[in-house]
Amino acid sequence: MEALRRNLHFFSEPDFQQEIREHGKLVVLNKGDVVVREGQYVKFLPIVIKGSIRVFQQKEDREMLLYYVRQQETCTMSLAAAYFNNISTSHGVAAEATEALVFPAKLISEWQLKYPSWNRYVMLMFRSRYDELINALEGVVFEHIDVRVMKYLNNAVQKAGSSNVYISHQRLAHELGTTRVVVSRILKQFEREEKVKLFRGCIELV
Repeated sequence: MEALRRNLHFFSEPDFQQEIREHGKLVVLNKGDVVVREGQYVKFLPIVIKGSIRVFQQKEDREMLLYYVRQQETCTMSLAAAYFNNISTSHGVAAEATEALVFPAKLISEWQLKYPSWNRYVMLMFRSRYDELINALEGVVFEHIDVRVMKYLNNAVQKAGSSNVYISHQRLAHELGTTRVVVSRILKQFEREEKVKLFRGCIELV
């Protein structure tokens, strides 16, 4: 419970904190565990305590990454679906070992009427996702795919603190909303230019 207090301190009302303790449930997710499925109603809303959730849309064999839900964040796609009792238009899966506080989605409309700190939190989440969407659109419109691939790899290296990025060509394609063939072609070109070394399931930045 101490971990919850540290991570959810922005919910300032004592009554709200009590409701979170009463209705919230701490869950542990393994990498790949499904949090929400496209086409299903949202019954529970997660707030990530540790780790991250990958939110994406899928059409046939292609995926489009929407965003990651990270520490102290919730899924705005699920939030919007729950508010209006609509089905989810996206998938959410644990991107790594993740801990999250989940609570019944039916409570969020009531919380909006009762607790200003919940309203501020929701608005911050939507503003954050809006900014991410604008950045993603700028990348798609103004940056070539090879630039996006290298930017992704550089960000992954900085996050991991290692020159190795453990990811398949298919997964990298899903992350960038393109095809495996395109990603493999670009990585082969990077390898010829001695920017990367390619291994099975691993890309090393030189």
